Amino acid sequence: MSRVAGEVQVSSWRFLLCLAFLLVLAVALIGRLAMLQLLDVEQGQQFLQSQGDARTVRYAQIPAHRGAILDRSGQPLAVSTPVLTLSLNPQQFDVSNLDTLARLLTLDAKELKQRFQQYQDRQFMYVKKHVTPEQAAPVLASGMPGLVAQRDYKRFYPAADLTAQLIGLTGDSDTGLSGLELAFDHVLSGTPGRKKYIKDRSGKAIRDVGIESTAADGRDVRLSIDLRLQYVQYRALQSVVARSEAMGASAITIDSHTGEILAVSNYPSFNPNDRSTFSASAARNRVFVDQYEPGSTFKALTAVAALETGRYSADTVFETSPGWMVVQGKTFKDPVDYGQLTLAGVLAKSSQIGTTKLALDIGRDSLLPVLQRFGVGQPLGTGFPGETAGMLPQQSRWSDIEQATLAFGYGVTVSPAQLAAFYGAIANYGRLQPLTLVATAEANMPPAMPVTTPAIASELRAMLGAVTGKGGTGILANVPGFSVAGKTGTVHKAGAGGYDRKRYIAWFAGMAPADNPRFVTVVMVNEPKGESVGGGAIAAPVFADMTAAMLRILGESPNQQSPVIQLAAAAQALAGESSDG
Repeated sequence: MSRVAGEVQVSSWRFLLCLAFLLVLAVALIGRLAMLQLLDVEQGQQFLQSQGDARTVRYAQIPAHRGAILDRSGQPLAVSTPVLTLSLNPQQFDVSNLDTLARLLTLDAKELKQRFQQYQDRQFMYVKKHVTPEQAAPVLASGMPGLVAQRDYKRFYPAADLTAQLIGLTGDSDTGLSGLELAFDHVLSGTPGRKKYIKDRSGKAIRDVGIESTAADGRDVRLSIDLRLQYVQYRALQSVVARSEAMGASAITIDSHTGEILAVSNYPSFNPNDRSTFSASAARNRVFVDQYEPGSTFKALTAVAALETGRYSADTVFETSPGWMVVQGKTFKDPVDYGQLTLAGVLAKSSQIGTTKLALDIGRDSLLPVLQRFGVGQPLGTGFPGETAGMLPQQSRWSDIEQATLAFGYGVTVSPAQLAAFYGAIANYGRLQPLTLVATAEANMPPAMPVTTPAIASELRAMLGAVTGKGGTGILANVPGFSVAGKTGTVHKAGAGGYDRKRYIAWFAGMAPADNPRFVTVVMVNEPKGESVGGGAIAAPVFADMTAAMLRILGESPNQQSPVIQLAAAAQALAGESSDG
């Protein structure tokens, strides 16, 4: 009997202890509630509000409008258009609506269902990005629970393939990925804003609470590019690639007085509005980022070095007979024995023998400073992403063969844009004006750097004018009604075993009007095929077509009687063109 009484006492003790604990807990909770509601009203409200907000209040980013890229006259080259990004909450979305959603958005229903299964345990899934408001309207009108639309922007390129490699691309987040979209991203990109809203149980926004920070739109960028000239240039490249079955072609036109780049094109290109056609190779802006041996177009700089010695002039005579010579075991040849040629004739005929003799006479100490002053082997500083500096040999001594080959454009590399800058300095009376892709008021132009004297630049322009005269290798570069000066170039491409005798790059670098030069254009055709692959036969006519249209568009008046070019004379000149001319 005593044993049972002891058990009852222990059980009663345990019961009372538990009851006391529960009472204390209840008092504590009631006290905390009273403190939150009565004693510390502000703190209590904040606590309860924060708990409610955590379940219903959300924050959304307000996208900033990306600035436009415009040509020099204000024509749009890249603009942002409003679109919608559709997403859904798989836990709130009715799976039976997937077929309807796929049909309205022209999506693959099977693929959409597979993605839905992968995300069904999550609360977010992208449905489709960059949906136009017109396409999204019937979807949003259907009122599908769990479907969310967020405002966004999509980049559109009105000029499409004409400016694709220059303007570049943006990514899904509307930030620059390549080209000028990347170069000017800090200017074009705005600062997103932030707003607060309240959502219901299905995830739909039911009320905007307010804007915490407004979006700051990006700024527009006005380029130096003239879209009219860009069109002319691009179509001319397209035509020459089709005619010559070339791998590709590039061109650039600059205003030598201001340094503004007026047009820069590459073909083939791609349509940036259709990413399905994107090609990494076609997206390269080869005018800025690729480097090539310039061939005989480089002879103009060699002529500057010769004129600066004071021992040469345009009338200095060279003996080029018998049409070949050997330098350190290597034989250099002209296509024919030109006999005696003046320095102007050496450029006009693009004589390798005359250039070799000139280079060996003036030597490295005369040539290297000129090349450095013109900026060979140095970046242009345009700001274009991936811009190449080219390559200039810097060894303290050059062998005779290195001096000879460098003088006619082998063993050194430049980009088409660099070559345009060099010829721009010749056109601009010996002053190298930094190139720019931004429209520049004359008052804001950076100072030009003198690289040779005005007298030497003028004398060289006259010699380059002879290149496009009768018997010159650039006769097909002539533009009716205008004087033209320039230089042809034909380069054997380097391969695994040395220079390939069947693969060429054809160049023409020229300026017009030659008697008052301002506009400089460089044309490069990569691996043309056929019987005539030289710069005079392939690149010079492209220069003529481009320049004739450009001068007409720019309102330049003809300043001389159009030269009469007979087909026989042209054929004779091309037959005598140097294989490296």
